[in-house]
Amino acid sequence: FPQLFVLSRVVHPHDQHCTTKYSRNTTQQLTIMVSNSILIQLILAAVGTPLAHGFSIVIPGGTGIIGETLSSSLANDGHDVTILCRNAFLASAPNRASGDFGWLGLGFLEKHPGIKLRDWDGGDLLDIVGQDWIGWQEDTLAKADAVVNVVGGYTEQREMAAERIVRESLRVNPTALQITVSPKDDELRMITPGAESTKIARLKQCEDLVSFNCANFENMRLEANRVEEECDRIKAVIYDRLK
Repeated sequence: FPQLFVLSRVVHPHDQHCTTKYSRNTTQQLTIMVSNSILIQLILAAVGTPLAHGFSIVIPGGTGIIGETLSSSLANDGHDVTILCRNAFLASAPNRASGDFGWLGLGFLEKHPGIKLRDWDGGDLLDIVGQDWIGWQEDTLAKADAVVNVVGGYTEQREMAAERIVRESLRVNPTALQITVSPKDDELRMITPGAESTKIARLKQCEDLVSFNCANFENMRLEANRVEEECDRIKAVIYDRLK
């Protein structure tokens, strides 16, 4: 690194006029500090950690394996993560109470204080089981830098949730990055047998809702058996778009 010369202000002992001189000790210290700072930046860039302020990331349907992996990784990078779920009370319970609803657990949330749960309606008012879902749009989407839709299932509920996310995002925060996550078509038979063509069409419909209506979006297809690698890929898209 080139040597830095820093001017320090001193007072002459006789005439009290201010003069300047070079301080080599100060220069050496600052050179070391700058060198270390550059080294830290190079390391952070290598591991893909952004140097900007922490982002606000909203993850609808994030109580499954993808949401758990992605949210913990984002939180470890210093970002604020809000997971939208049908019942925050059940999702944060010490032990899983029902297989019908997503669950992360109290221990997971205590380990990752940057992750918060928020009840939402998921697009279907008949499916609400949380106690505090009113106003989720203003509480979460309005301040989001990115919304990562990992809502699972392959029924009409998936389309309704996707439409709800897009519609409310356009209303309160139309510039937020919208990422829709879906499995690859050729893996659907393995993940959920039956009615394959209907499910493929449903995934396409959810992606079209985003691509036709949102200016800032990314539709991603993931490999089911590579969760950590695919979550890293989602993070890379977020960091690239928001840098």
